[in-house]
Amino acid sequence: MSGAPRPLAVLFDRDGTLVVDVPYNGDPWRVRPMPAAAPALRMLRAAGIPTGVLTNQSGVGRGLITRADADAVNAEVDRLLGPFRTIRVCPHSPDDGCPCRKPRPGMVLDAARELGVPPERTAVVGDIGADVDAAAAAGAAAVLVPTAVTRAAEINRAPVVRRTLVEAVEHLLSGRE
Repeated sequence: MSGAPRPLAVLFDRDGTLVVDVPYNGDPWRVRPMPAAAPALRMLRAAGIPTGVLTNQSGVGRGLITRADADAVNAEVDRLLGPFRTIRVCPHSPDDGCPCRKPRPGMVLDAARELGVPPERTAVVGDIGADVDAAAAAGAAAVLVPTAVTRAAEINRAPVVRRTLVEAVEHLLSGRE
């Protein structure tokens, strides 16, 4: 029985997935990796699979943080957990209607293009429905790793749910659906 092929790239949501979610964080000193982030990323890198970050940063669009603040936080995430081959940021507020803001597929498609990987051979790992929806809209695989903020309905409709980032990566590396 054959499953889904291993992804050629894995893209991670930032806040709540790779690092502890600090709402509208513009301070690199407040970045704290999630417990399973480093081992999960090591597994992918050992398998030769490039990784990236996708992050909605509506605090920029709302005027709560600057783009330089968001970039400084991303640089700290990259220092602690990287290197990432791509980091994509949507700086828009939810009302802007931009194509990059998750759950829309823009960041997934742009990251896949930058990595030279077809979207359908890309996977997205995140903690909320918008991450799963962005992956689906781009034709990518999705794995939901729930946290305290994940709604039951998001868990119920996610195609794949795993308890930890390590379990999510094990699933993706196994090539099983």
